[in-house]
Amino acid sequence: MILVTGASGHIGNVLVRKLLGRGQHVRALLRPGRKPAALEGLDVEIVSGDILDMDSLECALRGVELVYHLAARISLADGLDPETERVNLEGTRNVISTIRRSGNARLVYASSIYALRKPADGRPIDETQPFEPLQCQGAYDHSKALASLAVQQAAADGLDAVIVCPTAVTGPYDFHDSEAGRAIRFYMRPGLKFLVKGAYDFIDVRDAAQGFILAAEKGRRGETYILGGERLTVQEMAQTVWQAAGGWHAGIEVPLWLAYWAANFVPFYCKLTGVKPLFTRYSLEAVCSNSLISHAKASRELGFQPCPARQAVMDAVRWFQEREGCGLPSPETAGKAVPEGRW
Repeated sequence: MILVTGASGHIGNVLVRKLLGRGQHVRALLRPGRKPAALEGLDVEIVSGDILDMDSLECALRGVELVYHLAARISLADGLDPETERVNLEGTRNVISTIRRSGNARLVYASSIYALRKPADGRPIDETQPFEPLQCQGAYDHSKALASLAVQQAAADGLDAVIVCPTAVTGPYDFHDSEAGRAIRFYMRPGLKFLVKGAYDFIDVRDAAQGFILAAEKGRRGETYILGGERLTVQEMAQTVWQAAGGWHAGIEVPLWLAYWAANFVPFYCKLTGVKPLFTRYSLEAVCSNSLISHAKASRELGFQPCPARQAVMDAVRWFQEREGCGLPSPETAGKAVPEGRW
């Protein structure tokens, strides 16, 4: 029996699909409510509960031999966010302690690439870099760094656990509008767009899910594995979206100082309109900082071989178009906030 937390998220639902395709019996821990669209039609056992509820975790873990812990609160907030830290850190600690009490299940934990320290000299980010909460720019990565350290300590104490750090995930089955997915939908709309000089490492969600499976099968206890794909500049990503989406598109690069200045007003605008921010100072830091990322360790030890990220971006565009049923998402739906929460 396999348990997946965060099974309705982008990686989560694709991971469930891959596991079911391998004939695995999959159980999904989901917060109380109706079955999400991401899991509709899938032969998955649903257990109602929450990673902050120890009783529900104990029920979910009965008879489980492998846990994929992907549930997390996603936030682009700058600085600290107590609720994000509570869900991501306390929730992970709860999963660890419940596994210890319930048996010997293996844990595969989903961390964040930017929970790792960035080399000061611009060298590629790899697994030799430690998890560094004090260096993290945003609430999400700070909480993920703390949670990753907790998993590492648990592994040192005997827990059979491995950590994976995916980069920016893109591709089909993006039911909840991931951060990369929201950017893709924005660029899909015809017209003039403002771009910044920067880059990010993107990975196909199907490759990320396969990387989780490989980490479960071949990963060494206590080790961290980066699941990266391909580095794309903001301009390259936009052009890939435009090529797949069709229509009239153009981009103008704005100076970074202007983008950072505008980001100061984003929280106020979002609070007034209820629109989830497309960019913040945190997201600007992500695309403007070191985006040279190595997944050589995962390739060497796990056999991880990602496909070109450009194809994943194009597949994401086509999936959004098919889901919308009319070629392009409307401005109304593309900008509306999805409540932050645990997927």
